[in-house]
Amino acid sequence: MQTAPELAQPMRFNEFRQMALVSMEEICREIFNENQASIKTKKEAVAIRNLTNIFNTTLKLSNEKGFHTMSLRDLSRASGLSMGALYSYFTSKEELLEMIQNQGRRLTQRILNQQIGQVKSADQKLRTGIRTHLYLTEVMQPWFYFAFMEAKNLDKAQQKKSIEGELASEQIFVEILSEGMAQGIFDMDQPVLTATVIKAMMQDWYVKRWKYARRRISVDEYADFVIFVVESIVKPGNADEP
Repeated sequence: MQTAPELAQPMRFNEFRQMALVSMEEICREIFNENQASIKTKKEAVAIRNLTNIFNTTLKLSNEKGFHTMSLRDLSRASGLSMGALYSYFTSKEELLEMIQNQGRRLTQRILNQQIGQVKSADQKLRTGIRTHLYLTEVMQPWFYFAFMEAKNLDKAQQKKSIEGELASEQIFVEILSEGMAQGIFDMDQPVLTATVIKAMMQDWYVKRWKYARRRISVDEYADFVIFVVESIVKPGNADEP
């Protein structure tokens, strides 16, 4: 598979995964700290471990049978936590849904901004943004798939937040493309539409994960190829240049 060249050796998925897992723990710690008044478990280490278990189990069950079909008793059995233990972290499925959605959006925005903020030029930001987003969807595949599949079942308030979250990540690429145009690095007419297409290519990775698994395409290969395709669009005539 032909790949896009890089100015420096890019971060690969195995390296990224370790960093992202640490960030997930940090998000659970933030959730614990922000909700100490309502969370009955007061030991931080126990709460973080159980919150991680609850989130991961909920996503697994939801992606198998749908969140609205999943009962809290299903969650209790699958997580190994009693009903009483579950209720020490949230009072309803709606509250659990809110926590899960917020956790995913926070982690996505935080890591994207952190990684993009480490490079300066627009072309480096574009490559970093694409690679980071795809790696995030691999680490958090159950959450991204959950967010995509459950969007139609959310109430209006949650649907609005879901739409805002998708537009926010898309806007990151709009800004990178616009910056590159201002710097004379990129040449295109429609940065918003281009960002939308970039988002669609990245979304295909986690929505149709089975297709790439069947073809034995790794996330590193897919990231390299998406970067190559995007650069051939935004840098016409210079797709083979770093």
